[in-house]
Amino acid sequence: KRAVSVQRCVRAGGKHNDLEQVGYTKRHHTFFEMLGNFSFGDYFKHEAIASAWHFLTQVLQLPAENLWITVYEEDSESEAIWLNDIGIDPARLSRCGAKDNFWSMGDTGPCGPCSEIFYDHGPEIAGGPPGSPDEDGDRYVEIWNLVFMEFNRDMHGDLMPLPKPCVDTGMGLERIATVMQGVHDNYEIDLFKYLLAAVSEITGCDDFTDTSLRVIADHIRSCAFLIADGVVPSN
Repeated sequence: KRAVSVQRCVRAGGKHNDLEQVGYTKRHHTFFEMLGNFSFGDYFKHEAIASAWHFLTQVLQLPAENLWITVYEEDSESEAIWLNDIGIDPARLSRCGAKDNFWSMGDTGPCGPCSEIFYDHGPEIAGGPPGSPDEDGDRYVEIWNLVFMEFNRDMHGDLMPLPKPCVDTGMGLERIATVMQGVHDNYEIDLFKYLLAAVSEITGCDDFTDTSLRVIADHIRSCAFLIADGVVPSN
């Protein structure tokens, strides 16, 4: 009924396609590792939120004032848990629409609201909080998404409660490593440092912020993991 995982993800097409952003932002990759915890009809919103908050603030010891929370605008239950039980500052919570805070894989099937946790890298970084006009900046970066699967959407678009609601969370390893290593750019963490140095030596480009250099490092990393998992390229 419960599981945790470190899931290898390649995102270079399909519903969630970040390919065009890779190398141009500080946080998108074609390959990343997703840390997740799951409940299959066992614990639900309260336990998932409390566990996430405990892990971030007690285990990783991230300052609470650097964390920003989003909830689905119609999910008053999650909002109440964050405000009343966890005790977060209401000024650091955003209510967002379905585009950002309601998760579904397709037009039909299991779906539900989600609550996202963002890390604030500080005012010296451009960008606004989630839900603001300049939310696409690099100051506030989503590090963890808590998905609450509580509905099934039928072919008419109607939502029916699931008999056993589930939890599916995902936190990017590279993003949380960025926070823990005191930088605000995924390409500055240890996972990329040696790749970028090797690509720099081969290409003669010594600017580690160069977009092409970062794209090459990202893609080589993706290809290496694909091959290790048995996905072998053709000619």
